[in-house]
Amino acid sequence: MAIAKAERLMNLALCLLSARRPLTKRELRGSIEAYIEAGNDDSFNRKFERDKDDLRELGLVIDTVESVEGEIGYVARHDSNRLPPVTLDAAEATALGLAARVWQQARLAGAASGALQKLRAAGGLPQQGTDEAQGPGPEEGHSTIEPYIPAREAAFEPLMLACRDRRPVVFDYRKSNAAQAQRRQVEPWTLECWRGHWYLAGFDRDRAAERVFRLSRITGTVRARQGGFTAPVPDQVTVRETVERWAGESASRTARIRLRSGSGYPLRARAAEVRELGDGWDELEIPYGHGLDAWLVEFGPDVVVLEPAELRADVIDRLRAVAKG
Repeated sequence: MAIAKAERLMNLALCLLSARRPLTKRELRGSIEAYIEAGNDDSFNRKFERDKDDLRELGLVIDTVESVEGEIGYVARHDSNRLPPVTLDAAEATALGLAARVWQQARLAGAASGALQKLRAAGGLPQQGTDEAQGPGPEEGHSTIEPYIPAREAAFEPLMLACRDRRPVVFDYRKSNAAQAQRRQVEPWTLECWRGHWYLAGFDRDRAAERVFRLSRITGTVRARQGGFTAPVPDQVTVRETVERWAGESASRTARIRLRSGSGYPLRARAAEVRELGDGWDELEIPYGHGLDAWLVEFGPDVVVLEPAELRADVIDRLRAVAKG
């Protein structure tokens, strides 16, 4: 059974790092199982040279030394391959901790937590103190307000991996004004959290254009596809601006709603004006654009639409559809 390239590279790196003296090709060939199975000399030489170049591209410093017998030896010295101390200031540590919290409900939660523990053990994270200017650390916070980014959608992890690996994906997507989901073929670029919701930006192959998808509207399973991207990835992807432009938000077009006190914080952050009514409800004016009716429905009985009339009618229709379903 052929040994995976990643395992072969790891074994070669370990041999070169643990060697007390430069090792020749002949010695490396007899020490690494994948090279023992390489076959003839030409096959081994090609594989070894490719592996050596790959390790150097990954950052491993491999020295070439000529021995007294005239043979070439290879070694990766520890002093040449030691990373400098990792030291993060308070702001960087907080940002790193917030990024790790994204994985609390994902498969890599344990790995993210372990990485923070190793940084703390190595002294890479600042010590926690009582200085309020320092702010909360990546795991323990001293404030009653703790930053948190939820990643509950099942589509989050496969899409994050697809963005990282530049792999096209296929999923079913239901637009806010559509009754049925449609199959979408997308080349994913980036994920971004905005106003409590995750969005995917990418190239929609069927529509041959850039599109932004809200993860909560992805139904079913996200499936990765073979092959690479067919469209170039832009240097900068403006997810927030695209969503605002799609929603048609503007200061001149607003909706007036009643919101139960102590609820609907994403709506409050979006509001141009908030008035306390004193009866357990507040009145808000928020930008009114396409898709607002679907968003308001998510807040259920905590929201009552006052105006415009068409928005109120749309929200009522959606609530009735949910009740029937």
